[in-house]
Amino acid sequence: MEKTIAIDLGGTRIKIGLIENGALIKSSVVDTFSTGGFIQRIPVLEREIDQLLVDCSLTKAELSGVGLCLPGITNSVEMKLISINEKFNDAVDFDFTAWVQSKWGLPLFIENDARAALVGEWKYGAGQGYDNIVMITLGTGFGGAVLIEGKLLRGKHYQAGCLAGHSTVNFNGKICNCGNIGCVESEASTWRLPSMVKNHPLFSESKLSQLELIDYKQVFYYAQEGDFLSKEIVKHSLEVWSAGVVNQIHAYDPELVIIGGGIMKSGSLILSYISSIVDKHAWTPWGKVKVVAARDMDWAALKGVSYLLYEMLNN
Repeated sequence: MEKTIAIDLGGTRIKIGLIENGALIKSSVVDTFSTGGFIQRIPVLEREIDQLLVDCSLTKAELSGVGLCLPGITNSVEMKLISINEKFNDAVDFDFTAWVQSKWGLPLFIENDARAALVGEWKYGAGQGYDNIVMITLGTGFGGAVLIEGKLLRGKHYQAGCLAGHSTVNFNGKICNCGNIGCVESEASTWRLPSMVKNHPLFSESKLSQLELIDYKQVFYYAQEGDFLSKEIVKHSLEVWSAGVVNQIHAYDPELVIIGGGIMKSGSLILSYISSIVDKHAWTPWGKVKVVAARDMDWAALKGVSYLLYEMLNN
């Protein structure tokens, strides 16, 4: 494989890396500020990429292309973002190909971020040796991706498998930002967490009320310290995520479920809890689905989209 630039446009952070043969050579991370839109971040992306080339003593002519993954529904044939939930709305139908071509003169490949992470884990991480995999990313939302018989599931409208966070787990629940009711994400996710906590009637009596910014790292920490609200939120979230995983198993018949994302760094009990629920409630008469942690939670998406770019250029 040749050298590629890979970009992971996350809900919280943008990761940029130089990838060669599935290895991360050098990287850069910047804040997303997604509410400000994608276009206002273009100068930052250009600056970071140009600096990577300088730091690695490379010219753009030595690169084979640019891979970009985003947290939305992506058309990987026309290289367009079709839809995204309240993040980078100005990126929908943006001409990414023309931007990359005009700036660096390079080809571009675009994919959904969860699919890219799945490919990265399949080729270089926890998914090696398996060809039927469901990938779940616990980050800003509850991302999903599916590999069936060694092929990424995309579907006619490019949304197959990547809407794991928008399967219903509570039909009496709240309306999600996608328009559905009681989604996994609207029941338990990083973007939902602050309102979940602050709207609780006993919030003022919890240690969480003393925090300016509430995230799952703090919730898991205070749960271990015995804080009643944190313990309740952790239990609720684990139940929601487990139901979401069981839904994915019933839908796609994987032999392996890989769970990654930033939240996995905060709670060592997540994997064991979900595994126990899967063993107990997933209908898999052939045997037990193996549930494992992602091996490369930070960089799998960059490696995956780089691999997909290479496949596009060589097929």
